[in-house]
Amino acid sequence: MSLARRRLSPEESRDNALEAARALLLEDGPHAVTLKAVAARIGRTHANLLHHFGSAAGLQKALMAHMAETIVATIAAAVMRARHGDHDPREVVDLTFDAFGKEGAGALASWMILSGNENALDPILGAIHGLVDQLALDKEMHGPSLHEETLALVLSALGDALLGGPMANALGLPRGAARELAVKQLTASRIAAGLPVKL
Repeated sequence: MSLARRRLSPEESRDNALEAARALLLEDGPHAVTLKAVAARIGRTHANLLHHFGSAAGLQKALMAHMAETIVATIAAAVMRARHGDHDPREVVDLTFDAFGKEGAGALASWMILSGNENALDPILGAIHGLVDQLALDKEMHGPSLHEETLALVLSALGDALLGGPMANALGLPRGAARELAVKQLTASRIAAGLPVKL
């Protein structure tokens, strides 16, 4: 039975819309994430999506919140694995850079900010802050270095998602140079804190 013919619960309808919005983001970029495009993709009406999200900006903010939950859960899982063995900075860096780059969070956040949505990053910043607070409860993970590492890593990943390719090219560096710098920085920080690191 198609989505257009089966009556969905409000939660199912909202989840389907967010998955369609995410697919549009990855396929065509943030400008493609409109109520009309999402409605067409899931066989619903524009009015139905207005009911759930209020506006295109509301849809984009809900998508950012949805992505933030997924991104932070993935990064948290990597950090938790690292707690039970040698810390692998590359895994955490790769997950963070991929979230902002390949998964489209950086492009969506930038599009929303440039479109006048000043609170565009609130969902992802809130999710990252929650993760850092959770990690800070662990005596081995707490301290200012955790907050500083998070700041440096997220800003590097966001910058790389937006300008990494052109900037590396202009400087004659390989495309992954920013990612490698982030790995070195995180590794050095962990070693300085006396934490085990997988080299």
